[in-house]
Amino acid sequence: MIKLGVNSVLFQDHDFAGAVKYIAECGYDGVEVSAIEGMCEHLVLANWKSQAAELKKIVADAGIEFLSMEETRLDEERLLLAFEAAAEIGIPVVNVGSGGKTGEEEDVKASIEKLAKMSEAAEPFGVTLCVKAHVGAAIHDTPTTLRAMEEISSSAFGIDMDPSHIYRANEDPQEALPAVVSRVKHIHIRDCKGRQSGPGTPRDQACGRGDIDLHGYCKAMVDGGYDGPVCLEVIGAKGLELPVLTTIAAESYGYLNATLKALGAR
Repeated sequence: MIKLGVNSVLFQDHDFAGAVKYIAECGYDGVEVSAIEGMCEHLVLANWKSQAAELKKIVADAGIEFLSMEETRLDEERLLLAFEAAAEIGIPVVNVGSGGKTGEEEDVKASIEKLAKMSEAAEPFGVTLCVKAHVGAAIHDTPTTLRAMEEISSSAFGIDMDPSHIYRANEDPQEALPAVVSRVKHIHIRDCKGRQSGPGTPRDQACGRGDIDLHGYCKAMVDGGYDGPVCLEVIGAKGLELPVLTTIAAESYGYLNATLKALGAR
């Protein structure tokens, strides 16, 4: 069964306990804890040992589970801390971006080399390191994703396939997914209107509100045999009131749960 979760970055102005409470109330199976430096650090990697017990209790008391962590940066020191924290807390996936700039060959090579090195470092911890194609980054579309897949052999390496970034790379995500699904270990999901560089307002990132064929994407997911986490990731929500954030999460859950149920995946 595909499990649904929410990246806690949606609730960046609120504490982790509050985020988990409302994520669970919306019906989600789990949470992706945000460890994004400078944006939302519900998990502070430098102090993870002092947080671990409390974070585990918060999630257990809510009756959900940890599905993943987003760290974002290909920073060796932070990633080693992330792997240690994930192993102790029980977080199976750590998500990052590739860094670098689109169209710079040296950046692509450097990103793939670092991902290969850090995937091997993740192996002893029993954690999977996932990278996603990201607008503006070295790995930004399906061809660059395929390069990473071809050059990284570690069993602890995976793809985090975010349809909004692929859509904004002028591809159709439902058509792009089959090419990479064999190594997809995590999915960030959100909608967007248009193919501009940013995903738009938080409201327009709610699943079903934008232009992406998310039904077709979910069908490609199921047809490809994917059965990992699917986590809503909505950014730019700073300053929004809790009822607005919960509405975005609830609306997206209703869309994804109904779609995946109809496809026999929940």
